[in-house]
Amino acid sequence: MLIYVDKAGTFGVQEKKLFLEKISESVASVLPVTLIIILICFTLIPVSTDIMLSFLLGALLLIVGIGLFTLGVDNAMLPVGTAIGTWMTKSKNLWLILPLSFFLGAAITIAEPDLQVLADITPHIHKTVLLVTVAVGVGFFLMVSMLRTYLGIKLKWLLAGFYVVVFILAAFADKNFLSVAFDSGGVTTGPITVPFIMALGVGAAMLRSDKNAAADSFGLIGLCSVGPIIAVLALSFIFKGDATTAENIVASYSDTIEISVSYLKAFPVYMLEVALALSPIFIFFLIFQLAVQRPKPAQFFRVLTGVIFTFVGLVLFLTGVNVGFSPLGTILGEELAGERLKFLLIPLAMVMGWVTVTAEPAV
Repeated sequence: MLIYVDKAGTFGVQEKKLFLEKISESVASVLPVTLIIILICFTLIPVSTDIMLSFLLGALLLIVGIGLFTLGVDNAMLPVGTAIGTWMTKSKNLWLILPLSFFLGAAITIAEPDLQVLADITPHIHKTVLLVTVAVGVGFFLMVSMLRTYLGIKLKWLLAGFYVVVFILAAFADKNFLSVAFDSGGVTTGPITVPFIMALGVGAAMLRSDKNAAADSFGLIGLCSVGPIIAVLALSFIFKGDATTAENIVASYSDTIEISVSYLKAFPVYMLEVALALSPIFIFFLIFQLAVQRPKPAQFFRVLTGVIFTFVGLVLFLTGVNVGFSPLGTILGEELAGERLKFLLIPLAMVMGWVTVTAEPAV
């Protein structure tokens, strides 16, 4: 996907079409879940008008945020990721490939919105501790994955061996860390991690001419998903955390002004968080582009535009999730876990799983 600028410096018809395509994909991703939640609230679980209005505003921010984010990924993450993977493999220098893979895996994971959401709502592990632990796990296993691609090691033996380690650690790990560890593995299936890691794999496999080269560009996501699980399980043996429960994040608003103020207060907070999370990977992108690729001005502008779209999209996404979606999700979770409606947990989980996975951008 390319972004071009016309002579007047504005986006042309093709660029507007690409943006509308991404917004359409985002609507397909967010709208089904939103409609199901609205249906539940209007039939089974009543909520206050202010919470519902805040939720709808959050859904709107999610649609725009995911649309801008995926547009930015297409213009920055994918082309640069493929170029970096090709360049690393072409060097044939393991002392360059391995540490660089670790850094890229860790940096891209910290920027992953799925991990940011998970770290925000995990009560007994400090947010920074969890972010760093998961990032180290992904970084190490991206290093293992690139080594596998480079050497042509069979994926099945690596998966079998590492999952034996997972189950051994799980048998003795702190129970408060067990579920978080397996949830952490899901961050490698997020909308920023999947495109970048896949692009790295494709770039690394492009220089191999054997019959298994194309197939070996896959499997990186599967291997990298093991990393956070092992890392968080290992963390439970050295970091005990605390036994606090999740805070009640449900707020109430007396009028629409208070709703808008809550969003306006959240924007600068998430702008700072996203800037800190994205800065390592984008500084590296800038150095790589200028020192290695030396792109033409139009190509450099495309990547820079993708960076801006990614930043804005992530800010809107995190604000919409934490201010609009989370309060209503807390209410629904409490009610559905109660005696009156617990019979709906399994069928509702099936429906929610189906609609979310079929519309998932990473898939």
